[in-house]
Amino acid sequence: MMGFFKEFKQGQKSFGETIATLINSILLSLVYFIGVGGTSIIAKIFDKRFLDLKIDRDSQTYWEELNLDKEELEESYKQF
Repeated sequence: MMGFFKEFKQGQKSFGETIATLINSILLSLVYFIGVGGTSIIAKIFDKRFLDLKIDRDSQTYWEELNLDKEELEESYKQF
């Protein structure tokens, strides 16, 4: 009788792990396709480029200038 319960417990554990793997795969696939796919579609609609991939053959460098000027204290005071 005890052998039956041990096997039953092992079967439930195996079934639970299989169902968890299946559900996780389905949910993560949905999140990926909705999140990444949706972002991609919206970016294409608004013509947004996240990376500058154009090659300028006449350019001396591909470094971009950063605007790191000091701000006045009044502009950054209580910003949070």
